[in-house]
Amino acid sequence: MAPSARPPLNPTFLLAPAGLSLLVGINAGLLLGDLPAPMTRADLAARHGILMVLGFLGTLIALERAVALRAPWGYAGPALLGAGALTLAFGGPQPLGAILLVDGCVVAAAVYSALFTRQHDEATAVGAFGAVAALIGALLWLRVEVYDLVPWLVAFVVLTITSERVELARLHRPPGSERILLILGVFVFMAAGTTVLAPAYGVRLFGFAVLVLTLWTAVGDVARHTIRTTGLPRFAAAAMLVGYVWLVAAALVWILGGPPSSRAAYDVVVHAVFLGFAMSMVLAHAPVILPAVVHRPLPYHPVMWALLLLLQVGLVLRLVLGAGLGSLPMYRMGLWLTAAALLLLPVLAATLVLTAARREAGLDRSRLTRTKEPARP
Repeated sequence: MAPSARPPLNPTFLLAPAGLSLLVGINAGLLLGDLPAPMTRADLAARHGILMVLGFLGTLIALERAVALRAPWGYAGPALLGAGALTLAFGGPQPLGAILLVDGCVVAAAVYSALFTRQHDEATAVGAFGAVAALIGALLWLRVEVYDLVPWLVAFVVLTITSERVELARLHRPPGSERILLILGVFVFMAAGTTVLAPAYGVRLFGFAVLVLTLWTAVGDVARHTIRTTGLPRFAAAAMLVGYVWLVAAALVWILGGPPSSRAAYDVVVHAVFLGFAMSMVLAHAPVILPAVVHRPLPYHPVMWALLLLLQVGLVLRLVLGAGLGSLPMYRMGLWLTAAALLLLPVLAATLVLTAARREAGLDRSRLTRTKEPARP
């Protein structure tokens, strides 16, 4: 099918399922932390991880890739992922939700295949490995608990984001960098597979693979230089660099401890990756990626620093002082703060987009009024 400049529908609507997945996922996270939450359905806690990773992040990533492809069929990926997330969020049968997620991941992988056919670059191939990892995770969820498929979900997020970082910074990296990325990406993907065959050794190998890929990506990331600038480049660089730190921390926990043997260790590795790394990267890239989806600018505002700080403080309290040192009050405080940061993210993004749209509309009306004024003698 030939690429189309216009999608079959406004892709902004596909952000709604992702947003609802985020809200219900936060609700489920509060239940897991034994904290009060608006929805108290018994099945929510077991769906928390899938809602956050495949429902929220998966839908956003699939939507961004569909926009890049510019082919109408590509939007079936985020639509199916969103449908699966909504099914799970509102109490639908888990098998039905899982099958919709699997179908969405299949389309997302096909989108990466089409992009690779067009571009033939290694970064896109690594992103495709990430989509396949998401597909494997969704398939496994039909049979096993989320605990057993975490490495595949981590591989999905890590391979997707690192491939994007290398692709965006290819001009600042030495020749051959994308070939190294492909080798490391395959290493991470294969290491995720070993966690199924031999968990005790496979998890350590997977942690080592993630550590190597993270350090290599971070050392060559342009963020190390743009952190010295001002405005949006500095904010994005800070968010990315702190994200790398959380991912390194998770990898070290896997390497030193193997499969998480306690709830605290599991909480540290999972949320260091999906909140510390992934959500920090979402904050960093939102002003660039969101406008491509909604066709509206998301201007930088210094208040973004407050949101980034709120997320990081919450993670330190929750993972370091709470799960790490065993302080229940710090853990609960950190959980509240991270939940607040996640809730404020879409609110802040929508506010900045709408404010910019009103300002632009006001400027357009002002220009129109000036053009209609009669010329003065």
